[in-house]
Amino acid sequence: MATSRKLEKLASIDAQLRLLVPGKVSEDDKLVEYDALLLDRFLDILQDLHGEDLKETVQECYELSAEYEGKRDPQKLEELGSVLTSLDPGDSIVIAKAFSHMLNLANLAEEVQIAYCRRIKLKKGVFTDESNATTESDIEETFKKLVVQLKKSPEEVFDALKNQTVDLVFTAHPTQSVRRSLLQKHGRIRDCLAQLYAKDITPDDKQELDEALQREIQAAFRTDEIRRTQPTPQDEMRAGMSYFHETIWKGVPKFLRRVDTALKNIGINERVPYNAPLIQFSSWMGGDRDGNPRVTPEVTRDVCLLARMMAANLYFSQIEDLMFEMSMWRCSDELRARADELHQSTRRDAKHYIEFWKQVPPSEPYRVILGDVRDKLYHTRERSRHLLAHDISDIPEESTYTNVEQFLEPLELCYRSLCACGDRPIADGSLLDFLRQVSTFGLSLVRLDIRQESDRHTDVLDAITKHLEIGSYRDWSEERRQEWLLSELRGKRPLFGLDLPKTEEIADVLDTFHVIAELPPDCFGAYIISMATSPSDVLAVELLQRECRVNQPLRVVPLFEKLADLDAAPSAMARLFSIDWYRNRIDGKQEVMIGYSDSGKDAGRLSAAWQLYKAQEELINVAKDFGVKLTMFHGRGGTVGRGGGPTHLAILSQPPDTIHGSLRVTVQGEVIEQSFGEEHLCFRTLQRFCAATLEHGMHPPVAPKPEWRALMDEMAVVATEEYRSIVFKEPRFVEYFRLATPELEYGRMNIGSRPSKRKPSGGIESLRAIPWIFAWTQTRFHLPVWLGFGGAFKKAIQKDIKNLLMLQEMYNEWPFFRVTIDLIEMVFAKGDPGIAALNDKLLVSEDLWAFGEQLRDNYEETKKLILQIAGHRDLLEGDPYLKQRLRLRDSYITTLNVCQAYTLKRIRDPNYHVKLRPHISKDYMEAASERAAELVKLNPTSEYAPGLEDTLILTMKGIAAGMQNTG
Repeated sequence: MATSRKLEKLASIDAQLRLLVPGKVSEDDKLVEYDALLLDRFLDILQDLHGEDLKETVQECYELSAEYEGKRDPQKLEELGSVLTSLDPGDSIVIAKAFSHMLNLANLAEEVQIAYCRRIKLKKGVFTDESNATTESDIEETFKKLVVQLKKSPEEVFDALKNQTVDLVFTAHPTQSVRRSLLQKHGRIRDCLAQLYAKDITPDDKQELDEALQREIQAAFRTDEIRRTQPTPQDEMRAGMSYFHETIWKGVPKFLRRVDTALKNIGINERVPYNAPLIQFSSWMGGDRDGNPRVTPEVTRDVCLLARMMAANLYFSQIEDLMFEMSMWRCSDELRARADELHQSTRRDAKHYIEFWKQVPPSEPYRVILGDVRDKLYHTRERSRHLLAHDISDIPEESTYTNVEQFLEPLELCYRSLCACGDRPIADGSLLDFLRQVSTFGLSLVRLDIRQESDRHTDVLDAITKHLEIGSYRDWSEERRQEWLLSELRGKRPLFGLDLPKTEEIADVLDTFHVIAELPPDCFGAYIISMATSPSDVLAVELLQRECRVNQPLRVVPLFEKLADLDAAPSAMARLFSIDWYRNRIDGKQEVMIGYSDSGKDAGRLSAAWQLYKAQEELINVAKDFGVKLTMFHGRGGTVGRGGGPTHLAILSQPPDTIHGSLRVTVQGEVIEQSFGEEHLCFRTLQRFCAATLEHGMHPPVAPKPEWRALMDEMAVVATEEYRSIVFKEPRFVEYFRLATPELEYGRMNIGSRPSKRKPSGGIESLRAIPWIFAWTQTRFHLPVWLGFGGAFKKAIQKDIKNLLMLQEMYNEWPFFRVTIDLIEMVFAKGDPGIAALNDKLLVSEDLWAFGEQLRDNYEETKKLILQIAGHRDLLEGDPYLKQRLRLRDSYITTLNVCQAYTLKRIRDPNYHVKLRPHISKDYMEAASERAAELVKLNPTSEYAPGLEDTLILTMKGIAAGMQNTG
């Protein structure tokens, strides 16, 4: 009897999956098969490790969730709640972990499915993509479109391409909530799954892959998902840099080869020059000190030296392969002379090399030259290692590479010589790849940006003026400040000596400048000033760089974030450009950074998006008036609430003329893994950025019609009003927010090295944008994303019914507006007000229930209006693939949502009593109760009842994985 019931149960999860999911979207659709395979494997493992009862509890929870998803009956959520609250601490950790793990597996199945579909399409040569080619930009397709449809000549395309730059800036925003130990295991599960479905697989291969799959799933499940300590900035930097040696290092030359091929196919028989700066990488990890006291000058020095060491090591590991390849003896006279000279000056054998340790004979001139490059790389790496470990090195700087020109010179010599001897095909092999790596990564791997708040610079200057007894810089007017700064900048005398009285904060700012002066200039990128409002903010940094003897000053980049600052930015830049000294200093080039997340928190998504659009247009016009080429640096987050969304769409919806072949954009936290976690992802990311930037420059999107602008202006006012009336003016909003979401508990996740608040006390203003979004994503209510839209649309349509038609026209014809609406629609598809209602019922005091109810009505009304404007009957009807994927994930997420709500209830309400049923998780080592107790012991210092904190963190991580965004 029991066995037949077991079979029924097993079949049921499969059947449930198939019921939940709409039929196959296309014949290439293997998503359900992939998902079911991973789940079956996992449930078997769960049964082996923790016994049948536990596995059945997981299935019961899954079925209740699935029933809820079908009918949206809140009764089912309560039944689910009573199952989950009756578990003892050890069991509830296992269940939360199981669902979190199942969601990660569902994400992996999805990634394999997407890659599979793309391969099929490339084979067939069909490029119509999932959502009608909007999210993809294939480089070859873009070239063909420009040449065939838009009648550009291939030469124009080639010229535009050679002169464009995409600079991707990795930031350590604390949003990657999956540990690296798990990310690696996930990568291996993905590989096994993809190989299992390969066409030419033998039965033995299949069996071995199956075992490997099971092993990796089990290893991931047995790894503690929770970071037990907070990462340091050095950890964040090492995690960020790991993507370089895993995918980006090899990915860049591979991608550039594809660009060469695509050029050939439109009739250009040249390659992209290796020194064309198509792609560059920068980083904020260890340089961004805004609100993060852990990023000290010492940390900045460490990360720079570490990156230099890593870069030299990556080159060094490739140079011997290159020496092997370059066995040719024909060469130009220029090269032969150099090789002879080197051959005479080299010393005895080098026993610490594995290959070519004996002196290379002069009959292999290329190897002689590359042997010298190898020696210098070896010394460069060792010197960085010594400096990092002991602050000093006995390797003289002369025997290392100090700038990239020295490094390129011998390589270029080899390239020229090969071409001169008729060996161009050989030169265009590994040597070209190597040259491209050197021009992309330089000696520093990435350039580090420094970011600091403008107020900290004001403090330093205030200390200096007080010390000089000329008054208080802080109290001076903007005019007075500018006048003094400029007279100092034009003069020559040093401002202060060692006797300047310094607080810790002041010393920290000055020491940072000293580190910049001490290290090689190619370590650094830009100096970014957050909360910048006026010209003196920029001049202050220029003066401090000069005072601290920075020989090649960094470019100074003001960052405008809040709505009011964005509004005032164009006039602030105009005042700055009208200063002669400054115009001479910048040599016709300026970069400005615009922040997406704080502007969204400040006024809601609609107003922020429109304000950012207008600010960019105006800044470009100001720069044109002064003859300055402006580069916009976009600080986008990963989530929609913080300006995230598909790359291709985001770029193509920027205002015309604003990119102009140079784009800088942040790639934050969790997005780094989604963009560079694997070779094919890295390739796709580079391709998207390059293709979309090219297309935006050569075929700019339409400029909005005057009547669209007028309507947007009106709606933005209403939207800001509605957003602020709730978030800032509703007296009990903060209280409601803290009760209804896990915001107060967020800090325990140990995601990043930065505190989640700017100031410990205080309301919404002081909360960082990331936890603010994170908390609302957890309850699937996404308030910051949609709040304001409903009121704005409703008022516009009530005022004049023709406005509805105009909004529909804007949706169909204006990329910016369409992207804004589509992203909101996607967020609604991930949302579920039923979960927010459950949280209210359990966690919010009764007198606030009506407020929650009112917010949920607003949610439904906004959703209706969005669908009406997009002309859709259902959410996501334009994207059946995404719809299917979200449906698959929903039941797992719902279980975790319910588990989270009840766990928060138990943590916050000491009088909430639950009747525990006996412990069910069996363990491998018979003494079951001990095993679960061990899980509870992983967190001995928790101030909550045993097991609750871990269960809570696991639900947070699981939901973040399911929503595919943290903050």
